Amino acid sequence: MSGGRPPRLPRPRRRLPAPRQDGAPRTVFRLTGPARRAARRTSGPGARGRLRLRLTSQLRLTGKLTLTSRPKLKLKLTGKLRSRLRTVTPRKLRTRTRMVLALATLLALVCTLLLDGYLHAEVGNDARVYRSHASRTVPDRLRKGGPVITFDRRGKATEHAIPAKTIALTFDDGPDPRWTPEILDVLRRHKVRGTFFVLGQMVIRHPELVRRMRAAGHEVGVHTFSHVDLSYQDKGRMDRELAQSQLALAGAASITSSLFRAPYASKVRALDDRTWPVQQHIGSKGYISAFVDTDSEDWQRPPVKEIVQNATPEGGKGASVLFHDAGGNRARTVKALGLYIERMQKKGYSFTTVTGALGAHSANHPARALPIWEGRALIWAAALSHSALPFLMGLLGLVGFSVIGRLLLMVVLAWWHRRSRERRRWSRVQEVTDPVSVIVPAYNEKECIANTLKSLSASTHPIEILVVDDGSTDGTADIAEAMGLPNVRVLRQANAGKPAALNRGIAHARHELIVMMDGDTVFEPTTIRELVRPFADSRVGAVAGNAKVGNRGRLIGAWQHIEYVMGFNLDRRMYDLLRCMPTIPGAIGAFRRLALLEAGGMSADTLAEDTDITIALHRAGWRVVYQEHARAWTEAPSSLGQLWKQRYRWSYGTMQALWKHRRSLIDRGPSGRFGRVGMPLVVLFQILTPLCAPLIDLFTLYGVIFLDPVRSLLAWAALLLVQLLGAAYAFRLDRENYRALAVLPLQQIAYRQLMYLVLLHSCVTAATGALLPWQKLKRTGEVDTPRAPEAVR
Repeated sequence: MSGGRPPRLPRPRRRLPAPRQDGAPRTVFRLTGPARRAARRTSGPGARGRLRLRLTSQLRLTGKLTLTSRPKLKLKLTGKLRSRLRTVTPRKLRTRTRMVLALATLLALVCTLLLDGYLHAEVGNDARVYRSHASRTVPDRLRKGGPVITFDRRGKATEHAIPAKTIALTFDDGPDPRWTPEILDVLRRHKVRGTFFVLGQMVIRHPELVRRMRAAGHEVGVHTFSHVDLSYQDKGRMDRELAQSQLALAGAASITSSLFRAPYASKVRALDDRTWPVQQHIGSKGYISAFVDTDSEDWQRPPVKEIVQNATPEGGKGASVLFHDAGGNRARTVKALGLYIERMQKKGYSFTTVTGALGAHSANHPARALPIWEGRALIWAAALSHSALPFLMGLLGLVGFSVIGRLLLMVVLAWWHRRSRERRRWSRVQEVTDPVSVIVPAYNEKECIANTLKSLSASTHPIEILVVDDGSTDGTADIAEAMGLPNVRVLRQANAGKPAALNRGIAHARHELIVMMDGDTVFEPTTIRELVRPFADSRVGAVAGNAKVGNRGRLIGAWQHIEYVMGFNLDRRMYDLLRCMPTIPGAIGAFRRLALLEAGGMSADTLAEDTDITIALHRAGWRVVYQEHARAWTEAPSSLGQLWKQRYRWSYGTMQALWKHRRSLIDRGPSGRFGRVGMPLVVLFQILTPLCAPLIDLFTLYGVIFLDPVRSLLAWAALLLVQLLGAAYAFRLDRENYRALAVLPLQQIAYRQLMYLVLLHSCVTAATGALLPWQKLKRTGEVDTPRAPEAVR
């Protein structure tokens, strides 16, 4: 096969300038006003001289102006910058902004979980309950007095009793969306008012019930925020419990309350040396402490008659009576309450609130404006987290199903792919002996180009090598020419980007079969022979090779080694069987010239030109297959920063390519087949799943800290085991050493977070329509010509 006329290939779009190699930020200055006009007057063909501009009294620019065919202006700045000198924001600042947005999204998820857990007593909950203790420090008059205690400014305590034939109905632990409305209905039917000691976390979750209480004339007291036993807490925690409860009341009903009942408090005579300091601290804050005279003990769920009997005071005495409107099934409480009110009213009892029984003003006061809005903000945040959590839980289930389903699908289809290859016996297929043109685009590849060309020169297949130097500044082209290898041509061009370099190589290629590779990749002697073998089938337009990580000695390299074997090559087996291969790797891919021409050549429309051309070939009706025996060894990024740049370019370029070929979703024929099979798989497995995968670790961590650590770790370990088994099978297919799987757990955790940040960064970039330059990665040249055995058939 020989090449005919040079192909007509599309002109690459104008590229953004490459970043400086020293990593220094680029700053562009624009002159406006008199400065710009002065510069124009001074300029001219070949003009040389000095330029002195005075823009303002605070800004002076001096320097030497050299104008040739490419003018250069050197400026020395002094003073303050004004509007006449505009500094364009460096790209690094925009990148950091997107990273901050990605981290902020992750932080928002964490805050959502923590807030919802706090409101459900999962975060910060202290379930310890204090038992009785000695009462040497408690005044006897208080222990024998009434159920209400007040403190004056000097800290002196005074007890208050409920008048005879008077009952102060009190309800603890609410409001509850199931039982509180029913209790309010019972009180409304009997025209009775009561006092509800509410929990702040329940108020935030159900603020409408507090508003209903106040509208009906009931009194609202504080029962702490999270129902912790304050005798185990320090003063700081006590103050937070009170302050958060007041904030909740302010946001819910625009009120505050000076009435307080401690959790697990009963009768006043139960005060002891451990609980008395709590009451003193609460009293110093201006609170009225309310205890009980009679406990219905409805929390034990006794029969209705027993609840009524327990709540009845003896001998016509007045009493503060305790019921519960939350904390469990309160059906018996609701039924007993109506019977109790009717029975006590027949005995001549009246019902009122706690402060009403003492003849005092209501303990509820209007809240100030700032706490009201702070409380509303807290309630809105809680409502948002409450609404978002079911969505996140559903998303977590979808991610788990997607991760496991993808792995099982890949393993099953990879097994079937291997069986079908064995049945077809590729080794007996007609040998492809046509010569091949190998195109090596290179930009500043001085560390790697020699190893790359040495590996190609050892090829067992007839080839010509075209090194297209894309404006390198490190002598890459000189190194390639100095090697003096046969069948090697070096083409030089101004820096125009990888697609332009590949298109120029295609235009100068002499053969019909074209292999493209990166300048940092090395081939085995049999790689090209194996790579072009599928071209014996005339329907095949392109072949994807088996790219492997050559620098896998360090941790980051080992992580990428696992990803290449498990994520990329196992994927390609699946896509090959489904006939929807989305990407031919830039490190190793083979094409028919005719297929490239029909697809329009290598396009610069996206940053992932390999994905772009692969989809274009599918849409043109060509088959794209995977040849696992054609191995290439590439140099993977050796630092997290370099890895970030590479994956950012890949993910953003993939999004660009999918958007470019979005019409394939509604096309017919081969184009529609890829659009309705391959494109959804790519979106699901390469974008949505990695974007949501951190939920797995986030919920696991949440469960370990706040819920059931054993069950949470078992669920996470089960998922890891499934991934480990899938990775082991992938390593078996590629005949790789299993020892690399020792770092799989850490790789899964780290990669999930990295790919989340990368993909979210890419989504933000895509949404804002920002353009990205080609990001050159730092090379070390540590991947040498491999000494591998013959390809396994």
